[in-house]
Amino acid sequence: MNIFTKISELKEHLSKIKENGSTIGFVPTMGALHAGHLSLLRQAKQENDTSICSIFVNPLQFNNSEDFRKYPKPIENDIDILSSVNCDILFNPSEKEIYPEPYNTIFNFNDLDKYMEGAFRPGHFNGVAVVVKRLFDIIEPDNAYFGEKDFQQLTIIKYLVKTHTIPVNIVACPIVRETDGLAMSSRNTRLTSEERKVAPLIYQILSEVKRIYKSKTIEEIKRFVEDNLHKFQPMKLEYFEIVNIETLEPVSVVDDSSSCIACIAVYVGNIRLIDNIKF
Repeated sequence: MNIFTKISELKEHLSKIKENGSTIGFVPTMGALHAGHLSLLRQAKQENDTSICSIFVNPLQFNNSEDFRKYPKPIENDIDILSSVNCDILFNPSEKEIYPEPYNTIFNFNDLDKYMEGAFRPGHFNGVAVVVKRLFDIIEPDNAYFGEKDFQQLTIIKYLVKTHTIPVNIVACPIVRETDGLAMSSRNTRLTSEERKVAPLIYQILSEVKRIYKSKTIEEIKRFVEDNLHKFQPMKLEYFEIVNIETLEPVSVVDDSSSCIACIAVYVGNIRLIDNIKF
C-alpha cells in the first residue's frame, strides 16, 4: 500500500494511474476503521482498478471541541487494517495540508441540512461538504463510497455533487451492523461495557417501528420510541423523525405511497449514536 501525506505527491502518483485509463474508487474516512469501512473498501476494490482511502479527522464538522479532541486516532492500527484488505493507496494528510488557508465557503443545500442532524449540529454539514469537495478536487475519483448510516450526509453529498457538477459517481452502501444489531461506528469503542449492552436497543426500536408504522400515527410512533428509550438510564433521545427519503422533510402520514426513512440520534452516556431504517 502506498501512503501519502502530501497532496502534490498523491496527485503525481494518481496522474500516472489515470494515464493508463484506470478507474479510481475512493472511500473518505476519519479513521478508527471498522468492518463498516472495510465493506466500503471491498466494494471500491471490486468495482475499480485502484482503491484509495483517506483518513482525515475534519475539524470543520465538529460542533463540540471536546468530541473532536477525543475522536479516536489509531493510525498505526488503521494502516494495518487497510493493508489486510489490500487497499492500494492511503491519503493521510495533516490539517495544514488540507486547509493551508481558512475556508469560508458556505454551501446552499436547499434545506436538506435543516432537519435532524442539521437542527442539532449547526454548520456540521457545511464542514462535511467543504472537506468532501476538497478531497474530490484533489483525488478526482470515478466512484466514491459512503455508508447509509449517515443517510442525511449521503443525501447532502449527492446534492453537492449534482449542483456543483462534480464528475464523480456516489455509491451508497448498506449499513453494517454488529451481531446484536448495533450499527458499526468508530464511536462504539468509547462506550462503557454497560452502555454497550444497552446500545443495541436503538436498532431493536427502529425494527419495531418498521413493523408497526402502518397501524400507528406519527405521534404514537414517536411516543413509543421515547417511552422505550427512557426505560434505560444511560440513554437519552436527541431526535427521532420519519422523513421523506428525497427531501428529508418530516412527514405527517406514512402510507404505502410514501418513500420514508426513520432516523434517530441517541446519547448513550456521553456518546452520541445515530441510526436509521427504511420503510
